[in-house]
Amino acid sequence: MSDTEQDPQEQTRTLASADRPPQLKPLRRLVPFLLRYPVRLTLTIVFLVVAAVASLSIPYLAGGFIDDGFVQSNLEVVAGYAWLIVLIGLVMAVAAAARFYFISVIGERVIADLRGSVFDHLLTLDATFFDTNRVGDLTSRLNADVATIRQAIGSSASLALRSLILLVGAVGMMFLTNFQLAAGVIAVIPVMVLPLVYMGRRMRRVSRLTQDSLADLSAMATEALSSVKTIKSFVQENEQRRLFSRFAEASYKAELSRLLARSLLIGLVMFVAMCALVALVWWGSLSVFNGTFTVGELTQFAIYAVIATSALTNMSDLMGTLQQVAGATERLIELLDTEPGLPVRSDPIALPEPARGSLAFEGVDFTYLSRTGAPILEGLSFAVSPGETVALVGASGAGKSTVFALVQRFYDVRTGTITVDGVDVRDADPAQLRRRIASVDQEPVIFAGTIADNIRFGRPSATMDEIRAAAEAALVTEFVTPMPDGFDTVVGERGVMLSGGQKQRVAIARALLKDAPILLLDEATSALDAQSEHLVQKALERLMAGRTTLVIAHRLATIRNADRILVLEKGRLIDQGTHDQLVRKGGRYAELARLQFRLAAAEAV
Repeated sequence: MSDTEQDPQEQTRTLASADRPPQLKPLRRLVPFLLRYPVRLTLTIVFLVVAAVASLSIPYLAGGFIDDGFVQSNLEVVAGYAWLIVLIGLVMAVAAAARFYFISVIGERVIADLRGSVFDHLLTLDATFFDTNRVGDLTSRLNADVATIRQAIGSSASLALRSLILLVGAVGMMFLTNFQLAAGVIAVIPVMVLPLVYMGRRMRRVSRLTQDSLADLSAMATEALSSVKTIKSFVQENEQRRLFSRFAEASYKAELSRLLARSLLIGLVMFVAMCALVALVWWGSLSVFNGTFTVGELTQFAIYAVIATSALTNMSDLMGTLQQVAGATERLIELLDTEPGLPVRSDPIALPEPARGSLAFEGVDFTYLSRTGAPILEGLSFAVSPGETVALVGASGAGKSTVFALVQRFYDVRTGTITVDGVDVRDADPAQLRRRIASVDQEPVIFAGTIADNIRFGRPSATMDEIRAAAEAALVTEFVTPMPDGFDTVVGERGVMLSGGQKQRVAIARALLKDAPILLLDEATSALDAQSEHLVQKALERLMAGRTTLVIAHRLATIRNADRILVLEKGRLIDQGTHDQLVRKGGRYAELARLQFRLAAAEAV
């Protein structure tokens, strides 16, 4: 992670940038999630309207309270108005509490649905998407952006709608109270709205920048914390602290810009609203002195003016929140709108039953879209018969791991075809195709659950007896038995509590449980010591029995018994045969064999 690669101000983004016309349109995409709950939404609106109407009725009663009660010195009228206001206050309190409950429940439900939809969609995207987008940025969108949206749905949206109702209702009642003064209010509103619109547009731009900066910070922290051993090994703690500080500072500056814009918006609207309110009260006072307006009517009008001003001020404040939410929503919608790069047929061809386990490459050319330069594979052709064990040999970058990725259709070939059991992988259902393939990698993925959970990953419906049988065959039981919790032992994130050999055997048990006809072994023993390699090799022999197997191995001693060995160089097949045939023939494989066996003999001495 060099400074050049990680400069917070020069991030190259695969997804959309912040330089877009400011708008609240992304919020429309939240509407379908809200409409899934029509009953709760209707109740929310009903209680919202009831609470707003109750609030607007109190100023109307206040006018009569003053004119008919205080001015006329009629205590009985004052008491009557007081009890009526208390009753209305009770209705308003109950309606407000119910509104808060229902909108909060809807907010939590919508957030759960939205997060689930985004996560589900991410799982449908192809490998190229994850090659070009950082996991930290994606998790930031799922967590930080969703939390921002929760604020809007759970409170801001409700307050905005309440403020709008109060604003419209208060202005309407002001017209009923005194038309001339109300007309003055209408004349002032554009003066208040214009800065609101202008500052709101700026708010969205800086809000999007804030979310992007936070995503950069999250991505850097995720990468660093997941590689903490490497950082310590190279004594790069200070460099990582400095790098994190730069990202944090960039996030702080972006947030500072947002807060400044929002503060200016709030202050400007409040000042204009207060000036307008003072002017209107002054004008109303002149009407009272002239005898055209009663004290009660002026009080009533002033309270409605305060309600309207407060509602407009709240809306200006909420507008800043909604602009921030729009930016967060846009970032999530970008994920939902991202189309998978691998097309899937609407009428896929079914793979034959029972599965045979044959596969073939015919004139395959391939280049990663995320890379530039020479093709990874060129004109690659070979076939593997059911039950055959074929090894792939070649220098790093020869295309061996790419062959494995293409067999599972993580990517599509540029030209040529790949068939499994006679069906082009592009015509098959990807899920059905991958069910026929099991893999054991050089560094197997171990999840932060129990040993049983990790084995069950091969077939979630498996019983505990089936898990134990797979573990026994993969020689997992011998290291699980001494553990106090047995198969319920938690292995930690990425299997940190297990050794390399133990991880490999758990991965082999997982593949055994999947019971797929095609097996892919990618350097499954290269990183192990001699004892662990012996145990893992025994487990692999049981796994390979009766299955079509493709093996990648740099250590040629592990593939001497392969039915056939394919020698790859720069994406081309340059030779093939058994170990003995290739050694007798000479060439690249013979050179590799002589070198490795000579080194092995020297180490033994």
